[in-house]
Amino acid sequence: MRVEYFRDGLVEEFHEGVCVGLNDLDKEPYFLRSCAKPLQASLIIDSDIDFTDEELAFCSGSHAGEECHIKIARGILDKLGLDESYLKCGVHEPLARSMQDKMLLSAEKAGAIHNNCSGKHLGFLAVCMANGWDLKNYYQPEHPLQIAVKKRIYELCEVKENYPDTTDGCGVPIVSMPLHNLVIGFKNLNEKYPQIVNAILENPYIYGGENRLDTEIIQKTGMLAKVGAGGLCVVYNTKLNDGFAVKMFDASMPARRFAVFDKINQLGWADVKIDNKIRTLSGKVVGEVRVV
Repeated sequence: MRVEYFRDGLVEEFHEGVCVGLNDLDKEPYFLRSCAKPLQASLIIDSDIDFTDEELAFCSGSHAGEECHIKIARGILDKLGLDESYLKCGVHEPLARSMQDKMLLSAEKAGAIHNNCSGKHLGFLAVCMANGWDLKNYYQPEHPLQIAVKKRIYELCEVKENYPDTTDGCGVPIVSMPLHNLVIGFKNLNEKYPQIVNAILENPYIYGGENRLDTEIIQKTGMLAKVGAGGLCVVYNTKLNDGFAVKMFDASMPARRFAVFDKINQLGWADVKIDNKIRTLSGKVVGEVRVV
């Protein structure tokens, strides 16, 4: 797969990647990054934790740190009887530019709760509390939670051999595997954990938010989707029980968006109109983005 920026007769830039379907037998492993979040959330269901659909979607996604997301995060902390200091995901500015502007004007500083992974970490804390596991070291590879997370992901993705692990950006372990196994994981999630899938599809903005590709995919197509760092995106058509994963090698987010929607349209799953024109600042069309 190649995304080309074609401008007045020349390819000015290009981005290469791969697209892997449910039945493709690729062998190259990639770290799942945030694409694993809905799979990890299955432990919330298994632990019989009383979360609303909004809370479940929040814990399954990578939120943009907007006011609606922060409200849910604080509600979960209150429900668990914990404060923000228990979150070990680290601190970064909200992904949403609108929220960055609001916080700048009010001189509010970002905290761990604004981290796009705080929902996942809140889910982890809830699972630890439900199972009587230590809360302070939940992010360490040898912790019972992380052992259970890896086991569950391998089960859902039907992984038969051990692939490399690493530490994700938010400080917890993350596994790698071939992309067709990731798609299999979403197939099994759809079949075995419909509560998670339905929660996500009913709350796409809570799941992601402003300018989040997975939110856009769900809103425009009704299909399950999850983005991950490093140019990843997995899409699953729950009605047809089929899906695919895209990996852009240079991690270009704009190229990933073009590649994913082009594939959805190619498969006939939807007819999403994406503006692929390259324009000058005055609006003159001088080229287009093409997926080869």
